[in-house]
Amino acid sequence: MTLPATALPKTIYAIQHLAFEDLGSLEELFYQLGFRVRYFEAGIDDLKQALEYEGLTIILGGPIGVYETDDYPFLIDEIKFLKQRLAKNLPTLGICLGAQLIAHALGAKVYAGHAKEIGWSNLDIRYATNNILTPLAETAVLHWHGDTFDLPENATLLASSHVYTNQAFQVGQNILALQFHIEVAADSLEKWLIGHTCELRKAHINIPQLRQDNLKFAEQLELSAEQVIRQYIEIISNPA
Repeated sequence: MTLPATALPKTIYAIQHLAFEDLGSLEELFYQLGFRVRYFEAGIDDLKQALEYEGLTIILGGPIGVYETDDYPFLIDEIKFLKQRLAKNLPTLGICLGAQLIAHALGAKVYAGHAKEIGWSNLDIRYATNNILTPLAETAVLHWHGDTFDLPENATLLASSHVYTNQAFQVGQNILALQFHIEVAADSLEKWLIGHTCELRKAHINIPQLRQDNLKFAEQLELSAEQVIRQYIEIISNPA
């Protein structure tokens, strides 16, 4: 079944900050819904095109902080164009670092948290009218971050965790920010375990346990994530 996409261009742009943190399980879903996907590599590609795009742009995760502009100068332009994008209310989904970038671009503080949150756990889905994350109410999601953010002005808090209050927010219908990883695919977490080995060991994360939890929880997350994303696509495709 495909959803009508009356107002949404048929290509989805995705900004990557790390090669192996891609759209994961969401990519196949987008293909099923009739979309194409085009990736942009932060730090290499010019992100202006992706952030001025009138269709859906997804900003993916990565291990750097939004405040590390001295070490990663490309962030200056990424943030500048993102601010312009959000001011135009263009459809934008941010995941992990992407959510932090949205929060920062909206004027909220982003900063190092009191603890690393890495692993699978359930969310506290907050009471909000037509909360788009309701399908995740009984679903464990993958958390993988050390930074956190304050809730931007005019944003609606959608979810919290036992470690951090601000896990997801929405601004209007078009702008959705998820601190957790909704996109992780059951069959591809191993590349994360390899690529993030230094972070995992420094944080004293039990890698075999993380792998076992992936086998236990990831397939259900894929199913619940599909419900969330289908609903989001329908909303932004048919604006009120």
